[in-house]
Amino acid sequence: MFSSSVEIDENESFRVVSSGQLLEFLFRMPCAAKIFPMPEIKTVFFTRIDSLVVGPLLLAATEKGLRCLHFYKGTMPAPAKDETWVESPERLKPYVAQLDAYFRGELDVFTFDLDLVGTQFQKDCWQALLRIPYGKTCSYAEIARAIGRPNAFRAVGQANHDNPIAIVVPCHRVLGANGTLTGYGGGLNTKEKLLRLEGASFRLKSASSFDQVADQAQASFQY
Repeated sequence: MFSSSVEIDENESFRVVSSGQLLEFLFRMPCAAKIFPMPEIKTVFFTRIDSLVVGPLLLAATEKGLRCLHFYKGTMPAPAKDETWVESPERLKPYVAQLDAYFRGELDVFTFDLDLVGTQFQKDCWQALLRIPYGKTCSYAEIARAIGRPNAFRAVGQANHDNPIAIVVPCHRVLGANGTLTGYGGGLNTKEKLLRLEGASFRLKSASSFDQVADQAQASFQY
């Protein structure tokens, strides 16, 4: 499939002509036209579900796997230029089924494919999150060491914040340096529910000055 317009290289400058002018131009300058194919449009299927454990969720997937899992707050992500989003509960059924089993406490490892989109650093961080076992936790500093960037714990926190697939890519298993709950996109109450569901150990944040200082480096991260 080709575009209905083409770029014309005439005296080292470019202009756009309609398809109706193309034959005339090719006849006059048969070697000057550059015809570019239209970019392929990717379909992203999505659905919304209401979980009794964490509330409304938005799920989206491509042919490659789950693309996003967000805590749904009434707004949709902006599609990329080469994407079209289509609502399809049917296409999301395999993902919803495993999430339901997880929320019932019957599933501790998700087996479907993921379509993670991000920078290489972000993907390294997300892969490290995927290696945190069910019911276990770690700190931002431990994630930084796991990816070979021991001084990048703040950047790791930002990558957690940008995690597009909550719960499945388990950023909720990352705690503050002293084992307390830190910021989470779904809210601290949701993070606590997920950790309790998994039987993980953690500390509730106290109001003591010691804990405030210990968590200061982590507090701004929201995922």
